[in-house]
Amino acid sequence: MIYKDFQGEKLSELGIGTYLGELDEATDKGYEETIKLGVEKGINVVDTAINYRYMKSERAIGRVINEVGRERLFLSTKGGYVPFDADAKEDPKVFFEETFLRGGLIDLNEMTPQGHYLGKEFINWCFEKSLENMNTSYVDVYFIHNPEEHLLFTEKERFYEKLKECFYLLENKVKEGKLKFYGLATWQGFRIPKGARQHLELAEILELAEEAGGKEHHFKFIQLPYNLGMHEAYSLKNQTLDGVEVSVLEACHRLGIYVYTSASLYQGNVIGRVPEKLKERFGVEKDVHVALQFVRSTPGVGTALVGMSKPEHLIENLDIETKPPLSEEEFSSLFK
Repeated sequence: MIYKDFQGEKLSELGIGTYLGELDEATDKGYEETIKLGVEKGINVVDTAINYRYMKSERAIGRVINEVGRERLFLSTKGGYVPFDADAKEDPKVFFEETFLRGGLIDLNEMTPQGHYLGKEFINWCFEKSLENMNTSYVDVYFIHNPEEHLLFTEKERFYEKLKECFYLLENKVKEGKLKFYGLATWQGFRIPKGARQHLELAEILELAEEAGGKEHHFKFIQLPYNLGMHEAYSLKNQTLDGVEVSVLEACHRLGIYVYTSASLYQGNVIGRVPEKLKERFGVEKDVHVALQFVRSTPGVGTALVGMSKPEHLIENLDIETKPPLSEEEFSSLFK
């Protein structure tokens, strides 16, 4: 396993995502066995969110922590979408009203139609609930989940105001010893052109973090989709640094931000669609290995997240570790 050194941590170049799956015990067990096997094989990065499988993914991770020990995982989770608790006895509507409305955590006028909310009190509730779900006293990385969704419904000034409030909250979590780093996990924001309504400018986001935490702030991570079919993080120059247009991966490299890539296998869409010539160029036989080799070879990528709930998929994916990544020259030639 290749590890990346960052801020005194060593992070595996492949990480386990926990987004998909049914709300049943079999899926829970699949994730638990896969994560335990991953730890044995050298993976330490595990990513989740409070809304993944309605809190069941976080709780599966908590059971793994009980077995393998917290120190063996570099753990990230997310908050932003209003979650339901799959293990709650109440009807979802009753749960929402009693937990978030009567508790004063959510103002319906500021919640998006997709159920996203940026209030600091709500994010605080999500953060503390995630600690409880995962049976841990701290999180390594906490992501604000797809915040750019609010840019479809509010002006940027108000959006930045809400985001900065969340950053103040997360800086306080660091002071309390409950958090190491934080950042944004996005879908659109960092991979769309300038001028698009949901576009996020990393330098501006970091200015907010500096207001909240000073020059030694703890905004150190971003997450975004990156794969054979969604390569904008590398190929699209949509960030501005010192008057120069650069890609988000280049911006992160220069600003000291670690990058998680999500959807590294294009959510399975690469399977059965990779040309033989591309396999030959990557020196692999399986479509899945072409996809992984593409992501892990990209300059600036820290950890490639792959959703894995079955041990056999983990073993197959880890076969790529027997081959070195492409050199920077070999990789850049793919785009010529």
